Amino acid sequence: MDYVIKNGTVCLEGEHFRADVTVREGKIQALGKAVHDGHETVIDADGLYVCPGGIDAHTHMDLQQSPQYRTCDDFYSGGVAAACGGTTTILDHMAFGPAGCSLRYPFERYRKLAVPCPVDYSFHGVIQHVDDQVLQELGQLIDEGFPSFKAYTTYGYPVGEKKLMQLLPVIKKHGGLLTVHAESDGITNALRDALGPQDLQPIGQAKTRPNVAEAAAVSRVLAAARACGDAPVYIVHTSAHESLDQLRLARRQGQRHIYSETCPQYLLLTEEKFRHGGPMEGIKYMLAPPLRKAEDNQALWQALADGTIQTVATDHCPFTIAEKQENVSDFRNCPGGVSGVEERMPLLFSEGVLKGRLTLERFVQVTSANVAKIFGLYPRKGTLLPGSDADIVLIDPKGTRTFARENLHTTCGYSPYEGMAVQATIRLTMLRGEIIAKDNQFCGKRGYGTLLHRSAIKDNLDYRKVAL
Repeated sequence: MDYVIKNGTVCLEGEHFRADVTVREGKIQALGKAVHDGHETVIDADGLYVCPGGIDAHTHMDLQQSPQYRTCDDFYSGGVAAACGGTTTILDHMAFGPAGCSLRYPFERYRKLAVPCPVDYSFHGVIQHVDDQVLQELGQLIDEGFPSFKAYTTYGYPVGEKKLMQLLPVIKKHGGLLTVHAESDGITNALRDALGPQDLQPIGQAKTRPNVAEAAAVSRVLAAARACGDAPVYIVHTSAHESLDQLRLARRQGQRHIYSETCPQYLLLTEEKFRHGGPMEGIKYMLAPPLRKAEDNQALWQALADGTIQTVATDHCPFTIAEKQENVSDFRNCPGGVSGVEERMPLLFSEGVLKGRLTLERFVQVTSANVAKIFGLYPRKGTLLPGSDADIVLIDPKGTRTFARENLHTTCGYSPYEGMAVQATIRLTMLRGEIIAKDNQFCGKRGYGTLLHRSAIKDNLDYRKVAL
């Protein structure tokens, strides 16, 4: 079906203006005064903002986090939540495979897991060990359209400087990108090992994963990238204000291919959530990095506005309330992660644009355009220019909604933003010319999403061009 979206305010990464949008055969055909030939369905967007569909660069659908815990949202339920929240594309971080497995192994598993997904999707590879086979597979997978990979500096397969120095030259040569979960393995584990029985309340997560643990790891990752000739790296879920200092310092010293992501939980929530309501409530917010302080919230908003941070993703990784609360006596055993794929776009518009923290253009950049540019999807995704996929979200700046389990589509049964009111609602979500959600009701199709093969990272794509 073809559409004309009339009378709305079209928002691009560099400007916004009143215009009609003509959608033909799943693509944006034209912006400007629409010329009808009589067969199009007309959508009146008067008073609404017409934005590119959101791209969430950091989700964990159907992820086996440990032998006993798997995220409760699979690619279908998580995709439904994404659609209702104005997100049309997800880039999923895959789980570790068996010890010693090939780099390609998780891709084969996830191709099958993602078949029911109702939104478009792609995958980030995951680094477990480094050997000659892995280095060979890196280049092959980048050339096949999967240019991004994730390394963890902690957890079961920590990647230190020596491994980074092996990975980064290969990734740079092939036009790939290394995304990094940056927390110091030594600092966090030493603090956790020193805990006594009286220290196992949920607030222990914040105390044992302090700001300095993140900033120290960020510094080491950026140093390795610089030593490899400004190899491209992307810091996921940046949460500490000290990490921003490391990013700014590296850029002042000439690094251009370093990017940063944050998440709504680090912009809007604080570690008081670990204490508020007692341990049974606080354990629901277990995630890593942990929630920080108000000063970190403020610093991250500023970094988002000034271009220090390029994207906002969610790290959507939900577990049920029961799974969280059965570990209330020892936070260290609790599965880590919260939901967010549905809440991201309304939260950022309400708390960012409508409160003057972000311009309309910056909103489009951090939720869609920059993600598409960094991860090899632009201009197919991330914009509303003629020829792009007709991935469109209509946002009502006068709509109101209070997040509650009854009006969210995640299967975890709660939201970290429970009870928070937003002054913006998603009126309609369109993916490749098909309406997949309308007024918080999913109307798409199981399996409508397509696996996206992405372009290699361009050599001239430095953070300043992404940030605009």
